[in-house]
Amino acid sequence: MRVPLQNPKPDVESFKQVILKEKNPERVHFIELHIDKEIMRYLVENCLNERWVEPTDRESKERCLKNYIELYWRLGYDSIRLSSQFRFSSSLNFPSQLRKGKDTAYLSRGIRDWVEEGRGVITSWDDFERYPWPSAEELDLWSYEFISENIPDGMGIFASFSPGIFEILSNQLFGYQTLSLLLYDDPELVKTVASRVGELIYRCYEKIIGLPNLIGFFQGDDMGFKTSTLIAPSHLRKYILPWHKKLAALAHKNGLLYILHSCGYLEPIMEELIEEVKINAKHSFEDEIMPVGEFKRRYGNRIGVLGGV
Repeated sequence: MRVPLQNPKPDVESFKQVILKEKNPERVHFIELHIDKEIMRYLVENCLNERWVEPTDRESKERCLKNYIELYWRLGYDSIRLSSQFRFSSSLNFPSQLRKGKDTAYLSRGIRDWVEEGRGVITSWDDFERYPWPSAEELDLWSYEFISENIPDGMGIFASFSPGIFEILSNQLFGYQTLSLLLYDDPELVKTVASRVGELIYRCYEKIIGLPNLIGFFQGDDMGFKTSTLIAPSHLRKYILPWHKKLAALAHKNGLLYILHSCGYLEPIMEELIEEVKINAKHSFEDEIMPVGEFKRRYGNRIGVLGGV
């Protein structure tokens, strides 16, 4: 197969049936968390021979989203996930402090952001009270509505409004070190912040229910690294997984899929993710942790297995 495809034939309904174990796949279904903006620009200009447009006003935003749709369609994807990588997209913004560093990648951003691992913007109850929390009520769904109206036949939309609950706590609000200390020094603050974040994400997903061509929620939340979960499994079960369970229940209540992207070693919580959270599929695999083939053998009769090619 050579890309870009001249005559793509997306079939999101078949993809859904495969994920739900209603049929065996008749072909490989493509799906991805996101494609970095630098890569998209390169592909749009060099493979599609289209003009890349930076979004600055309504007209350029529409052109940018049309490039986005065209690229996913011509690469053979069955679905599109609109994520916060598009700064103008419908997403929650949690102000944080970031470290800046020179980007040495071949397709460089110039300056790259790195999360603050030490002391974040919330370290106390006073910080919590002063924090400029985003509002789900002010969320503008224009970008989702535009894609819904312009998406090719046979394609679907996955919603995602922010990083995951754990990612927001560790990367954007507390800082990983501060979070680790507060889990023991002030667990009530951790619980309160997690609940505030989870409720905001939940309310965003509530707003998208009923959008034409919506097929599910594709939530990211990196909870592990190579040899362990990033915090104790007991803490994930107490503060994080209950919110994923609520998000999955909202999706399933409305006939939608709930897909989880999570990097790292999650073996201690896989049973909870399958049996209690009730994820429909797991995305992201690393051979050093568990090769995708092994994961398929262990869990493939219960949930979908995405990625790992």
